[in-house]
Amino acid sequence: MEMKKLRWAMDGSFWDLDISTPRTLDGLARPVPGDPLPLGLTRGARLSRPKQIDFMQRFMPVPFVPSYAAANGFSLQRVLTIPISDNWFGTLLGQFNLQRFVSSVKKSGKTTLPDSASSWMQSIGTHLRDKSLYALSFCSDFLLTPDDTLVFSVEAYGDEKKARKKALFQHKFSHHNLTVEAVWPGLFVDKPGNYWDVPFSMSLDLASVAADSMASYRICAHHNSGSPERLDSGQSDGVPASLLPGLSVTSAFSFKKNIELWRNNAQKLRMVQPYDIFLSNPHVSASGIIGAAMTASFGDSSVRSQIADDDPEGFRGFSIRAPEVKSAFLADIFASASFTAQHGNFQRLFLDLTRFHARLDFPSGSKFLSGATHLAQDFFNSQQPNLEAIQDICPNATLSLQQQIAGPFSFRVDSGVAVELKNQDWNIRVDEPVFALEYALQVLGSAKAVAWYSPKHQECMIELRFYET
Repeated sequence: MEMKKLRWAMDGSFWDLDISTPRTLDGLARPVPGDPLPLGLTRGARLSRPKQIDFMQRFMPVPFVPSYAAANGFSLQRVLTIPISDNWFGTLLGQFNLQRFVSSVKKSGKTTLPDSASSWMQSIGTHLRDKSLYALSFCSDFLLTPDDTLVFSVEAYGDEKKARKKALFQHKFSHHNLTVEAVWPGLFVDKPGNYWDVPFSMSLDLASVAADSMASYRICAHHNSGSPERLDSGQSDGVPASLLPGLSVTSAFSFKKNIELWRNNAQKLRMVQPYDIFLSNPHVSASGIIGAAMTASFGDSSVRSQIADDDPEGFRGFSIRAPEVKSAFLADIFASASFTAQHGNFQRLFLDLTRFHARLDFPSGSKFLSGATHLAQDFFNSQQPNLEAIQDICPNATLSLQQQIAGPFSFRVDSGVAVELKNQDWNIRVDEPVFALEYALQVLGSAKAVAWYSPKHQECMIELRFYET
């Protein structure tokens, strides 16, 4: 819970945060470093994918958990938990590609017509023996101490995709969290929605535990090796520079301040438990974050700072480059402001929750100040404002709207909003919308099952989220 607060406080549009995706069995991918994606419904959940599915099998009427990705089709997943000892257990996650199975049966039915029911069953059995329909993941969790966890996992695919392996170590200090992770190959996603496999990726992350209003900091070292390839195609054209082999070390410091503008302290319905205790008080609040970030990169990935000058939306902060030794240093400030308004206590059966959240991110303070300076000069000289300068001061906006439908069910949509001043026909566009149906698990106080769909990535998943607003 505290770690989640820190990530929300510092990340905004600056820091890369795992996102959920059905393209892997563990349900996670990482944004390309330096090219973060909007945070929203698709952000990675704290509870691992096998544990989510195990919970749904045990306490919800969900024997198989469905997921969908346009590249893979409609699949079903199920988990088998293997308790080994009090501090060591394993999970076996199996996936069956139902859409591919149905397609193969239909295709064979058009070419051969079974003479009897037995031959039809033999045909079905033949299709079920197709290895490409299956994928399997084994995950082993070691609770070394109450504060130390070690996780190993391996994913194998019957359609001859590359096996994925991961090793994860987590340690909880009194005021910090340490995470060391190695994945081979690692899955990354860029802003256009392309997935990339990096042969080997390793990261070390040390983050302070942040309260609602205080300073926090984070240090992360990231190392890539090998030639990245686009998932499913194996092509290496247009590889994001930050995925190239190399080492980068990023540190960030930020301060967050929460302000409660209004809260309804009226008495709630007696003897009626809210569907979610975190969403049971109507209120209006705001928060602001300001911070600074520095990145030192070495190797081929340092070329990112050298090509940024050719990108109108690229980096404009302080930088030092040494191309002869393949190294660079970047520094900049960032800021974020958010506004939240909620109506209703989420207690009644119908329309008792309406929640709106808006966040404005300024990932590059130097870029904003440069644009503001140019606009001030244009205004002082009575000149027409420069469109590029106006674009520089426009923040990255993210909007979220949630509405209760009936009982524990609510509908939610998260979307970025981008301003394109160069487009004369339509200057504002919706960026990466995600739609979701949420079911609040009232007996747990604050937990929900979320079924979300991303039109851009053409992906759909069902996940569990705990203590999340």
